Amino acid sequence: MEPPPAGDLRLPRAVEASPRAEAVRAALQADVRPLRAGGALAVAHVPMTAALRSALGTLGASGRLVRGLETAGATLAAERRGLEALPAEIRRRQGPRVSRVLMVSADGAERFHRQVERLVLAHGPRVVACRVACTSAELGEAAFGSGEVAKLVLSDRKAAAAALLEALAEA
Repeated sequence: MEPPPAGDLRLPRAVEASPRAEAVRAALQADVRPLRAGGALAVAHVPMTAALRSALGTLGASGRLVRGLETAGATLAAERRGLEALPAEIRRRQGPRVSRVLMVSADGAERFHRQVERLVLAHGPRVVACRVACTSAELGEAAFGSGEVAKLVLSDRKAAAAALLEALAEA
C-alpha cells in the first residue's frame, strides 16, 4: 500500500494553517523515489539543510525525537492504540492526518531500509517518511549532539512533526 502523494496528505493542522503549507508540500514532492532499490515505498529524498539541522537539534535537545527503529515502532504502536481507543464516530470524523515525521539517513543497509519500509506502510498516512541526504553520523550529530549516531529519528508529537515539515520548506 503506497501512502498518498504529498498533495493529498492531511498535514498537521499547524502546518495547514501556516502560509508555508504549499512550500511544505512542494518540498515533499520535489524528489520522490523509492526508499530502497526495488522497494514498494516512495519517500521524499531531502537535503540536510541548515534549517533541518537546526530543527533536529532543537527537537533532539528538548526530547521530542525518538531514535532507532524499535523505539519508533513502539511509539507508533502506542499512538495507534490510543487512536483505536477513541470512539468510532470521532475517528471517522477526524480521519487520518500526519502526526509523525520519520527521517532516515542514506547509509542504512538494505535490511534496515526494508524494516523501515514495513514500519511506514503499517502506520499509513499518519507517518511521513523522508530519506535525508546524510550519514547516520551526520543525522545523529544534528539531532543529539557531537559524536552521536542515528540511522532513524521520529518526531514524537504533532508539534515536532510540524517543526520538521516546516524546516523542509526552508531553502
